[in-house]
Amino acid sequence: MKSAYLPVSMLAMIVAGCTASQSDPASPAPPGSRTEVPQGLFSGSTSTGRQVTGIVLDDGTYYVLYSSANNPGVIAGAVQGTGSALNGSFTSTNGRDINLEGLGVLSASVSASYQLKASLNGTIAYPTLNQSPTFTSVYDARDETAPSLAAIAGTYAGRAGSSRVVEDGTVTISLSGVVMARGESGCTSSGRITPRAHGNAYDLTFTFGGAPCLYPQALFTGGAYYDAATRRVYGVALNASRDAGFIFSGVKP
Repeated sequence: MKSAYLPVSMLAMIVAGCTASQSDPASPAPPGSRTEVPQGLFSGSTSTGRQVTGIVLDDGTYYVLYSSANNPGVIAGAVQGTGSALNGSFTSTNGRDINLEGLGVLSASVSASYQLKASLNGTIAYPTLNQSPTFTSVYDARDETAPSLAAIAGTYAGRAGSSRVVEDGTVTISLSGVVMARGESGCTSSGRITPRAHGNAYDLTFTFGGAPCLYPQALFTGGAYYDAATRRVYGVALNASRDAGFIFSGVKP
């Protein structure tokens, strides 16, 4: 597998209310409980030397990108799931880690404490690895910028990675939200991108073409983020069974 040399300095493409995700079962909160989720963009680091950046959406969906250990310039994977909040605690039992370092797709759970628009700190546990690294992160106000198709439209050159392969590619986004992508392998995909109502994020859906795509005709759902300062788009999406996912990072002229 090629190394995933994707900048991690602003990985907020971790977005989007992914319809492929499955919500955690939740019991009704006791009267007087505070259940507002820690919505927003957060960035920080882990106890294992990885840089992390993620978004929690208003429905509890989250995406977190993480770098290689002690190498913040290389994306090593992304964690996606849904969680629930209660009185300053955020928990999720259905996390999926799309790992680019050869570990495949891993199940994970998250347990964290938070302060709204301030911090999100906790532990992510991997049962199959018997590992539970901790993380600390702070809120980033850039999440409050309104998303815009006019802003994100353009052609981006960059790299796309899954748990099976990483390759160069291009993604074109039209003013109407049509997405067309092509990898160096010749694999193509097409779909749509739509601004979300809350947070600086976009919903994203796309379908792969036939061979040589690894997942021919498969539908992937996720989201994207646009960093206007660097003219870079970030995207992540998973298939319906959440056993495969793709990460993209690219820059437009």
